Amino acid sequence: MDIMEESLALHRKLKGKIVIESKYTIKNKKDLSLVYTPGVASSCLSIKENPEEAYGLTSKNNTVAVISDGTAVLGLGDIGPLAAIPVMEGKCAIFKEFAGVDAIPIVLNTKNVDELVKTIYHLAPSFGGINLEDISAPRCFEVEKRLRSMLDIPVFHDDQHGTAIACSAALLNALKIVKKDLNHAKIVINGAGSAGIAVSTFLLGLGAKHLIVCDKAGILDPNDKNLNSAQVHIAQLSNKDNVKGSLGDALVNADVFIGVSAGNIVNKKMVKLMDKDAIIFALANPTPEISRDDALGAGARIYGAGISNVPNQINNALVFPGLFKGLLKARVKQIDNKMEVAACKALAALVSDEELKEDYIIPDVFNKNVTLAISQAIIECQSRK
Repeated sequence: MDIMEESLALHRKLKGKIVIESKYTIKNKKDLSLVYTPGVASSCLSIKENPEEAYGLTSKNNTVAVISDGTAVLGLGDIGPLAAIPVMEGKCAIFKEFAGVDAIPIVLNTKNVDELVKTIYHLAPSFGGINLEDISAPRCFEVEKRLRSMLDIPVFHDDQHGTAIACSAALLNALKIVKKDLNHAKIVINGAGSAGIAVSTFLLGLGAKHLIVCDKAGILDPNDKNLNSAQVHIAQLSNKDNVKGSLGDALVNADVFIGVSAGNIVNKKMVKLMDKDAIIFALANPTPEISRDDALGAGARIYGAGISNVPNQINNALVFPGLFKGLLKARVKQIDNKMEVAACKALAALVSDEELKEDYIIPDVFNKNVTLAISQAIIECQSRK
């Protein structure tokens, strides 16, 4: 039985990966009166008098909504909200297991941006944070932007920012090994969807100056009428040397390749075009852009992937549990770039210079220090405001 069959069998057995449990056992009428009517009215009135009391009297203080429309699920694409439920449940299970955060999976049966924003806005009072998940670009950018302006709880699109934080932390450490600086390294990013644009934007913010973004048609051209507004914007910010052509053309003398696109689109010949000690992050799931054996065999020095069966797994699960744990604990109204950078640097710092090596550039997802370090970084960042 392979992992796909085994996973399907597990899901059939569990019939859902999460449950809701009561913190208080209702044994008699007194208990019932305390948790429900008439006693519960005192909590209701306290919140009515002071809305902040909701954090001290309800589960809002530790509950996140994991919300998707099912349009960009893993590497499966637009499979719809119903088929997206297993992924959202998995995310909720990770929240609980790694950070002790309660999370509720919510899938919405609409692709309309206005309807998504309106629905999530109306759901928000129940939650301390909103984790947007698997919403296709470019709609995801507008949904997040509008919700952040409307709500007083943090909104975080994990496909964008979680990927950017984890990927950038791994890259900062990989560059140490090959003794190259971020501001001098030539970086090629393939995939101009939510993840690719977010990774590009984040790295530019960290100081990258020689960055090229590609999609199926090759290097992004800001004058291309087929690009959406987000792609045009990143095309204008990147490729300062005005390189033209295909992904292969972009990779000539490149120090870094980051793939957030599709499987098997990079070959050994393309890797050989890259600079000495090349770094390759092939993050497509379930099939990477190039295999580890092929990448290293063609001369790459460091290889990372999104899959779990090779060293240097670059996974969003390294980020979002600790991030939201910190956001909830510090009662952050809205996350900002400084917090994301702090999370990135905290994650990178968990691998000491003495531990750092080609097959260990980022902590394992089961490292218990990960959640603690990232949550603490968020709390400290908030306290400095």
